[in-house]
Amino acid sequence: MAISTGTVDAGGVTIAFRTAGDAGAPPVVLLHGGGSRAATWDAFAMSLAAAGQRAIALDLRGHGGSARTRDYPLAAFRDDVLAAMDALGLGRVSLVGHSLGGHTATLVAQAAPDRVGRLVLEDPPAPSGTAGVRSLPARQLLLPWVGMLVRRGGFDGRALAAAVRQLRAPDPGWWDRVPLITAPTLVIGGGPRSHVSAERLAALARALPDGRLLTIPAGHRVHSTAPAAFQDAVLPFLTTRP
Repeated sequence: MAISTGTVDAGGVTIAFRTAGDAGAPPVVLLHGGGSRAATWDAFAMSLAAAGQRAIALDLRGHGGSARTRDYPLAAFRDDVLAAMDALGLGRVSLVGHSLGGHTATLVAQAAPDRVGRLVLEDPPAPSGTAGVRSLPARQLLLPWVGMLVRRGGFDGRALAAAVRQLRAPDPGWWDRVPLITAPTLVIGGGPRSHVSAERLAALARALPDGRLLTIPAGHRVHSTAPAAFQDAVLPFLTTRP
């Protein structure tokens, strides 16, 4: 079993993808974090394929093999994912997103709840704007990505800057639309080593109609730093049906 690669035209934006598993198997779309790329999911994608799922990991615009664009509104990441799903012939999918990819996954699930059967949000940067949840300082939003900017190429730094700027001045209706997410949702926090607060993730899990919160104290990049624990939590959630 191997990883296959390709690109699709997603509404005029070229989106690169990596896939593993049988074409007819239940699809799981994987969205990486800011400054990363679809290849970060390779090990988990192979585990999904071995469990009878089809993994499709997308490079977000401005990352990996996907197009660099003039601007990077958060809504554009959402629209790219939905257009890529259409281009790949994917109807209802399970959706797994890390960090910026997690926030993008919430936007997809809010806009098209009928397209998302299961949702996994790994340490997502839920924006400020709900009672009792403190705003996240810009320093905390930026620091986890500074190392990526130094260590990695292969992405447009403007995409990260735009994401941080928009999450600091978020869409005031985002929290109001959280109840539109109908998919059973697993929120995974990275614990005290992560810059994303447990308080904010707990608020998100409470606001979801069918949300649950799990903490794996491995820092922000749980799927990379604790892959076995991530797999043990996520695979049963995605593959077990009522």
